Amino acid sequence: MVDVKDILKKFSSKIEKQIKTSKIGEIQYSREYVQFKSEISPELGKYEKWCHSLGNILKIKISEKDEKKVKRNIEIAHLNVEPWQALTLSVMAFLGILILGLLISVSVALIKGSFSSFPFLFFVLIVIFALFMFYFVSGYPERFANKWRLKASAQMVPAILYVVVYMRHTPNLEKAISFASQHLQYPLALDFKKIFYDVEIGKFSTIKESLDSYLETWRDYSTEFIEAFHLIESSLFEPDNSRRILTLEKALQVVLDGVYDKMLKFTHTVRSPLTNVYMLGVVLPTLGLALLPLASAMIGGMIKWIHVFLLFNLIVPFFVFYLTNKIMLLRPGGYGETNLLERNPLYPEYKSKKVYYKAFLIALPFFLLGFLPLIFQYTPLPELIGLQKDYTFSQLGLGFFGDDKIFNFIEVDNGKVVGPFGVGALFLSMFVPFGLALFFSLSFGGRTKNLIKERENTNQLEKEFNNSLFQLGNRIGNGVPPELVFGRVADSSRGLKTEDFFRRVNYNIQQMGMSLDKAIFDPQRGAIAYYPSDLIATSMRILIESSKKGLKIAAMSLMSISEYVRNIQKITNRLRDMLAEVVSDMKSNMTFLAPLLAGVVVGLSSMIVSILNKLNLVELNTTELGFGNIGNILQIFDMAKMIPPYYLQLAIGIYIIQIIFILTGTLVTVNSGEDKLEKTNKTGKNLTQGVLLYFITAVISVFALYVLSSVVLGGLM
Repeated sequence: MVDVKDILKKFSSKIEKQIKTSKIGEIQYSREYVQFKSEISPELGKYEKWCHSLGNILKIKISEKDEKKVKRNIEIAHLNVEPWQALTLSVMAFLGILILGLLISVSVALIKGSFSSFPFLFFVLIVIFALFMFYFVSGYPERFANKWRLKASAQMVPAILYVVVYMRHTPNLEKAISFASQHLQYPLALDFKKIFYDVEIGKFSTIKESLDSYLETWRDYSTEFIEAFHLIESSLFEPDNSRRILTLEKALQVVLDGVYDKMLKFTHTVRSPLTNVYMLGVVLPTLGLALLPLASAMIGGMIKWIHVFLLFNLIVPFFVFYLTNKIMLLRPGGYGETNLLERNPLYPEYKSKKVYYKAFLIALPFFLLGFLPLIFQYTPLPELIGLQKDYTFSQLGLGFFGDDKIFNFIEVDNGKVVGPFGVGALFLSMFVPFGLALFFSLSFGGRTKNLIKERENTNQLEKEFNNSLFQLGNRIGNGVPPELVFGRVADSSRGLKTEDFFRRVNYNIQQMGMSLDKAIFDPQRGAIAYYPSDLIATSMRILIESSKKGLKIAAMSLMSISEYVRNIQKITNRLRDMLAEVVSDMKSNMTFLAPLLAGVVVGLSSMIVSILNKLNLVELNTTELGFGNIGNILQIFDMAKMIPPYYLQLAIGIYIIQIIFILTGTLVTVNSGEDKLEKTNKTGKNLTQGVLLYFITAVISVFALYVLSSVVLGGLM
């Protein structure tokens, strides 16, 4: 009998000659695949190492249902661990934190010599943290799988585009997937390469079987991606070439419509959760801060300033971050993400650490001013320079503020000092969040200032690129070689951003002697390095590959891309319009309402402390006033047991900065996907607006309410 392999080998060579496909570079998918994966996704290695070390201490039996779920997530995320190792690691994390917290708590009680000194609050927090770590670590595979899916789904449309455009002129599924795998970005490129890898190791006998198995992982997440590939596969069986091309174009339209429908649904569902997060995580905690000075005094000082910091600068921000992160996992991919930032020649500015040193030197004086009350009270510096630890306003020539002390530390039993309660210390404390915001604003602005200008130029180029692609297609269709067409299109695009891009390509070809591929994609001098855009990179890759088949095929490919660009721009504009209301509301809440409300709360807490301070200082003639023995009532509000406004303001100011960080990242993800440059730039701008408004509002409210309380109580007394 004739061997089947000999027949396939004989006829495959004939088919290769007939369709004249260019040889795509051989990819050694099976060589050192583990090393390849660790290089392309190093963030996964740490979790794998922990699983192989701590996860191997005990072998905990996992239920069959949970094992299937965890195993599926592990396969999607390409993790090299076993399901029971993931469970064991979460249990070890829980036990490790719990035992460590218990040892620290018992040690504190033994050192102090009594069981009553056992830090119950600390131990409760440790138990909560240990439970959270169990939940967090056990959910690691699922989060990795979701993260992988989101990143991979961002490359779905370009992936279908690569395959469709390649198969328009070469109906070969294997070579189309190979072409896409070479030009797609991480992580979908890794998935496509693994399709070949599974065939090479014998897991599947054909590419189609391997592809169909891979598509099953998207069954519950992106059915349009599966439908598009099934249409691509069915196009291979179409006898008529025009119907084959129509089927391929239908595949691209299916995935575009799927992305649009998912983003449309996301815009409708995201508004209510984000509003709830803002109300529960920003408005209510800020309002609750106003009651803390009175509450801390009325319950005998059980609430300390350290509790406020733990609650408002650790627990609540984490709660807000966790909820917003859960909401962001609902965001479908396929829209907005970009990974070409690293290719920009200005990228070293973004990675540079020098700007942090400059920003720190500028912000350092504000930090020193903010911590001045603590420096004067708890360090020997005042005595060294011949100053007192505290002064009254009258001593500084500010008699209209009365005889109150500026810092106003209060000495209680056993020589212990509490405070500061003075309005002067409160004013100085505002420089700490101001300096912190200034540091991040200057550093983030310095890192992104030039890159964001390049991003704006790139965005403008993308808007103009549709018409330019149409011109390129027409010129190439008229018989002009691709090496000459860029200069001619640049002449007809004067005054536009596309002119600079095409002239860079033309200069590299004519003056530098580069090939078309090098002129566009050379890491140092390629035109795409100055305009890092997925859209432009995809279009140029397809132009280069299709031009190898002939000018007519290149022209047809460019026309197809032009139609794709028009559709994707229409979808993008429509989605931004729908998201505009959500983004605008959240930004106004973050940079206006929250800082304004927090500044007023600082003023109210200052007024409460000021009133109680003055009432304690003045001996009231309760008999003449007719109020009975009001002194006993006033004893409830012991100044020494209250939380100083100084620490309250520090907690509020730092909390505002944390909220701006969290909500800015959330809004950028909602609007633009995973975009590091946009997130860094917007965070710096929002910090400037939000914290400056908070600083001004807090200063005005503290001054106004302090003066008001002084005038009213002065007249009463």
